[in-house]
Amino acid sequence: VFAIASLMIALVPAAFDRMRDGAAYRDTVRSMMTQMRDARARALTQRAEVRFVVDLGQRHFGVDGTTPTPLPAALQVRATVAERELASDGRAAIRFLPQGGATGGNIEIARASGAGTRLKVDWLSGQITQERI
Repeated sequence: VFAIASLMIALVPAAFDRMRDGAAYRDTVRSMMTQMRDARARALTQRAEVRFVVDLGQRHFGVDGTTPTPLPAALQVRATVAERELASDGRAAIRFLPQGGATGGNIEIARASGAGTRLKVDWLSGQITQERI
C-alpha cells in the first residue's frame, strides 16, 4: 500500500505539469486565433488598417491599441511575416486591410516537444486558418 501511494505521489506532479502546459498551449492558440479574427473584423467594419502584433522579445501578442496577452514561458513562437512588417526589436505584425485582405504571414506556436500549430493568414482574403506542425 505504501509503495503504491508513494508511486502515485511521485507521478501526480509530472502529470499535473503536463496538463497545465497543455491547457496553456490550447488557451494561447485559441486566444491568438480569436484576436486575429477580431483584428480582421475591426478592419472591415471600421474601414481602417488594424495590426496584430507578436512581440517575440517581450513575449506577448495582441491587436495594436489593446492590452497585450503574455505568452507562456513553456511555448516557442515563431513568426513569418512580410519583410517590412518585421521590426529589428523582434516585433512581427500582420496588418488586416479594410478591403478584406492582409499582409499575410504565419505564426507557429510549439510545445517543448516540438508539436504545435501554425496559424496562417492569407494575404489576398485575410482568412485565418489553423494547421498542425
